[in-house]
Amino acid sequence: MKKIVLFIFSSLVVSKLIAQPTIDVIHYKHQIAVSDFNDTIEGISTITFSKLPASGSIIFDLTGITPDGKGMKITNLLATSLSSSSIPFSHIEDQIRISVDKLIRKGDSSSVTILYSGIPADGLIISKNKFGEKTFFSDNWPNRAHHWIPCVDNPADKATVEFVVTAPSHYQVVSNGIQIEETNLPNNKKLTHWKEDVPLPTKVMVIGVADFAVNHAGMVDCIPVSSWVFPENRTEGFGDYAPAKDVLQWFINYIGPYAFKKLANVQSKTMFGGMENASAIFYFENSVNGKKSEEALIAHEIVHQWFGNSATEKSFAHLWLSEGFATYLTHVYIESKYGTDSLQARMKNEREEVIAYGKLNPGAVVDNTTDYMSLLNANSYQKGGWVLHMLRREIGDSIFKKAVRKYYELYAFKNADTDDFRKVVEAVSGKDLKQFFKQWLFTGENPKLAIEGKFDSKYNKVYITVKQLQPTLFRFSLPIKFEIAENFKHPSPLLDISRKEETFSIKLNPNSKLVNIIPDPNTSLLAEFSIKKIK
Repeated sequence: MKKIVLFIFSSLVVSKLIAQPTIDVIHYKHQIAVSDFNDTIEGISTITFSKLPASGSIIFDLTGITPDGKGMKITNLLATSLSSSSIPFSHIEDQIRISVDKLIRKGDSSSVTILYSGIPADGLIISKNKFGEKTFFSDNWPNRAHHWIPCVDNPADKATVEFVVTAPSHYQVVSNGIQIEETNLPNNKKLTHWKEDVPLPTKVMVIGVADFAVNHAGMVDCIPVSSWVFPENRTEGFGDYAPAKDVLQWFINYIGPYAFKKLANVQSKTMFGGMENASAIFYFENSVNGKKSEEALIAHEIVHQWFGNSATEKSFAHLWLSEGFATYLTHVYIESKYGTDSLQARMKNEREEVIAYGKLNPGAVVDNTTDYMSLLNANSYQKGGWVLHMLRREIGDSIFKKAVRKYYELYAFKNADTDDFRKVVEAVSGKDLKQFFKQWLFTGENPKLAIEGKFDSKYNKVYITVKQLQPTLFRFSLPIKFEIAENFKHPSPLLDISRKEETFSIKLNPNSKLVNIIPDPNTSLLAEFSIKKIK
């Protein structure tokens, strides 16, 4: 997702994830009814799961009734394997607990059906769009799905999903997967059924219910690409979202096959700039402006279809595998279309952001905090992107692309962590990258370098002293560019830095007069530089 409006929502309460290694949800079927007359939803959720433990309880997440009257009340819970017989349960502290003794195994899986209703406190945002029309948009990231659907609200437990939505007939419904039914019902109601066969984390399961204008933008490798916008700005919206078709094709070529059967780009009420819901991306409603100004945002969310949605981080501690990838591969796309200067400009800007953030918020990129909203920061996004940029410079463009493709190939439809990615890159590149990953991703610092150059005209040499001012020593290569008087040329040396202070002696070409030294001329190193004038 893109964090355009992040800090407005910093007070949002996000529950701690409960890991359940003993069960594995296989499939969700959520039947949801919404109304124009109130904000109450009626739900029937059937959850199919395997790895039933021998004893104890099965736990699902669902927000209960809160003091302000919002939240979900369960009216019945059925064991599907017992011919839909009611079974006892408890619903305390936002958890549904079901005794294993009350469930009967059926083959390798079991299922329960939960009937409930209530007004969502979060997760499903029921509001009005900028044109004053009522809308219903789910916004599950990071673990807010349980505010409106029963689930295991943890990115490590991926499952296929289907949504069957009953709504007033004037609405259209968009969701994950493909639409398999749309039926008009009595009393001006309509049933819409979407089904996704690719296992997803709950954070990117989605429905959007609104008055939409829908445009078929085209096909990419037999994948339909569409735009869903509010009717009042349909002309602008269709044009603003049209670049998605070309962006999708570019990333298919760069990363590998697209995992899903469609790509819908949706104007919505997401609280984020964009939310990468699988095959149905939600963008903030003012992304439609008639200026086609959100190409980078569209690219960022499309990258997530591979990294975050299909290849998913094992836990939010490794969020950079989603947000850092989306950030940097967007830069690579921009570079391919607009040139290397555009990449360098973006990397310079983001380097400043990372350094400024790190001074106020020292901490590693891989962060085990349970305050998941706080992870939407410059470490997860810009620094994660910078790590990939430096990795690309370390192993070379072609090997970097090969590593990205191999990582996706191995972890599509699965979960991975930072070490999994490192091992893939090491296997592809043949390099030992343990130090690289440790210092850039598990160390809460950035290099701060003091650089001093002295020119010895008698021997035509320059002496460059590099001091690392941060407490932890880093190892890296520092490119240096020489500015020589009278347009003399000199190769740019690469200094291998590994100590607190090091001095390098470099012989210049005959008759050269050194004017200045420029560290990192091509924006390849994440560091803060202070440079003394050449003596």
